[in-house]
Amino acid sequence: MTDLDPLDLSDLDAPACPDGDNWCRTVLNMTHSRWLAQSADWLVAKPLTILFILFVAIVIRALARRLIDRLTRSNGDSKVPALLRPLRERAPQALGTLLSERRAQRAKTIGSVFKSITSVLVFGTAFMMILAELGMDLAPVLASAGILGVAIGFGAQNVVKDFLSGVFMMLEDQYGVGDVVDVGEASGTVEAVGLRITTMRDVNGTVWYVRNGEILRVGNSSQGFAVAVVDVPIGYGADVEQATDIIDRVATEVTEVEPVSNDVLEPPEVLGVERVSAAEGIMLRLTVKVRPGRQWAVQRALRARIVAAFEDASIQGPIMRGFPNGD
Repeated sequence: MTDLDPLDLSDLDAPACPDGDNWCRTVLNMTHSRWLAQSADWLVAKPLTILFILFVAIVIRALARRLIDRLTRSNGDSKVPALLRPLRERAPQALGTLLSERRAQRAKTIGSVFKSITSVLVFGTAFMMILAELGMDLAPVLASAGILGVAIGFGAQNVVKDFLSGVFMMLEDQYGVGDVVDVGEASGTVEAVGLRITTMRDVNGTVWYVRNGEILRVGNSSQGFAVAVVDVPIGYGADVEQATDIIDRVATEVTEVEPVSNDVLEPPEVLGVERVSAAEGIMLRLTVKVRPGRQWAVQRALRARIVAAFEDASIQGPIMRGFPNGD
């Protein structure tokens, strides 16, 4: 028993707190407990440091998201969000209200990508700082995270492919809400554009959901301008020169009167004989440069008036088998 007394006395004489450990001295003065004072680093200092790291991360994330919201918000229908100003915009001004919706959705989608990236970077950094504060070796953690990321990326490569394709499609403004596009197996009017899925509606009302990663080529009928192409068949016995003059006169009359005149960008041009075939007779072609997306309405108006003018002038149409006057 007497052999242990010197050891006990030396422990009692040892200082409770090392020099410079203010937390230890503060807890010792408050509680007069050597054990609590010596554990102050784990009981007080580290929890407070971790809470401070989390608080700073939340504040930085909130400020970053607020900045992104300001960059993606437009002040009016004609205003381009600040986030889109450095990017190239292919959307025609003729889209009107759809242009504002397209800009808003494009900015919102790109903003959501930036928000996700910001959250991952901020909270990922905060997580690493917390692990370092707890005294963990970060090298094995980083190695494990790298292996896990590779495994997830390999298993979800289709999702990653769709996501990256959506990002580049948004940045390049290949198409947007209100555009009439052909993406291969589906075509129609774009109703929504996401980072993984593009939603389209065709002329029959069918909604198509197309994965961005599966789109290999895009035909956009709503960028810059469009061309209304009208092919008019006549019979072999008809006067080609007379039919051409009628098409030119009717096209000029139709394109100079509202509402068709609002969609026409240049005067109509009669190209003449396009082709000759046994089934269709002589095919005459007329073209008109119009606003994007308005070519079909102009084509219908021109066809209706040209057909009526041909009937009034007794222009002979093509004779087809199975129809009256056919063989």
